[in-house]
Amino acid sequence: MTYENRKERAMEKTATRIDWIGSSCRLLRATAMEFAETRPFEGLSIGTGIHLEPKTVALLMTLRAGGANLICTGNLNSTQPSTVEYLRSQGIKVFATQTTDPVAHHDSLEAVVGERPDLLLDNGGDLFAIAAKRPYSSLRGGTEETTSGRTRLLPMREQLNMPILVINDSPIKQFAENRHAVGQSLFESYMRFTNRSTNGKRVTVFGYGACGKGTAACFRNAFSTVSVVDLDSVTTLEAHLDGFVTPLREDAIRSADVLVTVTGFPNIITAADLPLIKDGAILMNGGHFPLEIDVAAFRAHPDVVRIDRYEADYIETLHLKDGRSLHILGEGHMANLAGPRPLGNSVESMDLGFALQARCLERVAKGGVGPEACVVPVPRDIDQMVASAHLALAR
Repeated sequence: MTYENRKERAMEKTATRIDWIGSSCRLLRATAMEFAETRPFEGLSIGTGIHLEPKTVALLMTLRAGGANLICTGNLNSTQPSTVEYLRSQGIKVFATQTTDPVAHHDSLEAVVGERPDLLLDNGGDLFAIAAKRPYSSLRGGTEETTSGRTRLLPMREQLNMPILVINDSPIKQFAENRHAVGQSLFESYMRFTNRSTNGKRVTVFGYGACGKGTAACFRNAFSTVSVVDLDSVTTLEAHLDGFVTPLREDAIRSADVLVTVTGFPNIITAADLPLIKDGAILMNGGHFPLEIDVAAFRAHPDVVRIDRYEADYIETLHLKDGRSLHILGEGHMANLAGPRPLGNSVESMDLGFALQARCLERVAKGGVGPEACVVPVPRDIDQMVASAHLALAR
């Protein structure tokens, strides 16, 4: 090896996935540069309860560039140890482990709120629910990421009485992340877990909101026959006019090789459905909470005679007395952030969604919204700002 080659090799860096994601989040990088000048969070602490994976690092570093002191935890089952290790190496306080134990996870949420942060960045309403029970005067408000969280927090508005901007109610979040990215990542997750084809498979999607639309479209684009089940007859009509099969619920379950839940509500597929489920069917959830498929009830059902666990692949197969079997992916947790090498949604979609997060937290920190903005959508001018910034970078 020549001297020049040795010198060139010495200048190389072994980069990580966190580095790759950080360099790919162009909108957050531009926002961080601005925040480093404006310092909107100077002297403020932000408590976060959101999936701890590499894309979240890009958001958290953006907030820290704006002067924030961060206190973080994750969501149930989605915490990636390498992300926790990186954040701690940067001097950030993290209360999180990779766990499927709801009690251990709740303890980490309590620990974050116990630090009495000035702002909360929530994902599922966990942090705000704790703060509603034990309020403290320095909490200014914050953001909620999900539809599940919005549904949970709406009945608490009088207790909370502070600005909470719901990111999922932004049209940008709806089409960029929910429709496009969730559909793509759930399809990718099916392939990653199973390594099975989609061609000719019969796929039933429960829920035809933005996430369900994207999921149904991606499986159809991969040559599956897709059925849609939704409680709302108007939404079901939309799915029908979009060209999807819309059978009655029982027929949709009986015919399905793959059943996907993306509703945001519990007990979408339960043990009562066991007689309907086709031999060899695969069950996966894309909703935020691991409640849409009642996995515990399936495991405990008297007709289940054996369970095979493919632990490295996060697949369990339930064998029934009548010879049928069914397969559950990721223990019913959000499939795109569970299992082997969980990647989640695309970088570009999260760059947009997290830019909304950063701008909404900036608005709350500066006092630009008051208690009347409790559990409301992202202000339209913030949507416009983020959309314009993204288009400027894309041109």
